[in-house]
Amino acid sequence: MSHLFERLGLPAPIFQAPMAGVQNHRLALAVCQAGGLGALPAAMLSPDALQAELQALTAATRAPYNVNFFCHAPPTPSPERESEWHKALAPYYREFGLDPTQMPGGPGRIPFGHDSADVLEAFRPAVVSFHFGLPAPDLLARVKSWGALVLSSATTVAEARWLQAHGADAVIAQGLEAGGHRGMFLTDDLSTQMGTFALLPQIVQAVDVPVIAAGGVGTAQAVAAARQLGASGVQIGTAYLCSHEAGTSALHRAALRSPAAQHTALTTLFSGRPARGIVNRLMRELGPLNDAAPAFPLATAAIAPLRTAAEAQGSSDFTPLWSGQNAASARSLSAIDITREFVQAWLGASTHSSRDLVS
Repeated sequence: MSHLFERLGLPAPIFQAPMAGVQNHRLALAVCQAGGLGALPAAMLSPDALQAELQALTAATRAPYNVNFFCHAPPTPSPERESEWHKALAPYYREFGLDPTQMPGGPGRIPFGHDSADVLEAFRPAVVSFHFGLPAPDLLARVKSWGALVLSSATTVAEARWLQAHGADAVIAQGLEAGGHRGMFLTDDLSTQMGTFALLPQIVQAVDVPVIAAGGVGTAQAVAAARQLGASGVQIGTAYLCSHEAGTSALHRAALRSPAAQHTALTTLFSGRPARGIVNRLMRELGPLNDAAPAFPLATAAIAPLRTAAEAQGSSDFTPLWSGQNAASARSLSAIDITREFVQAWLGASTHSSRDLVS
């Protein structure tokens, strides 16, 4: 049987983490061109935008790629919680001359559904990945009917076992170091979350499907260490944030290169779910896990006008500065060169075992 990367036709299982808001198909394409698995984040894309991105990507490469979606259940809005949230943000609105009675609302991210699947079916990507569990069984069956490999993130051993039992072809072991949203879906208890190199070997022992290490794997040494601990591949995000092909803003890039990047924290302020980013003014003053933040993804909309106003003044005080704990891994290089370095690190690492993906 072929191994994970052999089935995909990759020289090594280097997977680029999908990073909504800071990338489009250009980053995915560069990773694909260097022999990795590029990823396109779709959680913030309308069906029309998704189609345009997929057309641009597939016009430029025949290499396999991953399309990533969120699987959250849209929450029921809470007027009481929304009122508390508006009260917390009102002083900032007044500071920027904005009307606090006109705060926007609504979801900022779209869960995977048949509208997205309709677009995706025409392209039939080699890999489809999910965050926050897996989609409904009918949607999952539809994706698998195209021959796509299905991946999803686990932040605990229990989540990894659940994903295997419900049809995931491989599990992404997302350690606490990882930037962006925690993929946790069986619990909201942050005390259950652990670092990558504690989580990875436990998940490898607990499931029979391949396990991909994610979180803090931004150097050649970390790639080699993940392989030694039984990973069948690695998923890397922060290391690409300052790449030439990433859409990371100038303010975000500056923060990643500053001493501030040494202090990241999990915060619910920008979306409603815990996500790791560089600590900024909003996080310091409201507290990164403020209970007033509405349920995911309803926190995003009211922050947007503050972000726009602050960024116009050259400030990232209200910007989600997503980053893993090892921001030093983010280098201003082509994603092609970054990926090739990781490919060589994987190929140069000895390993005692490698797990098959296909059954």
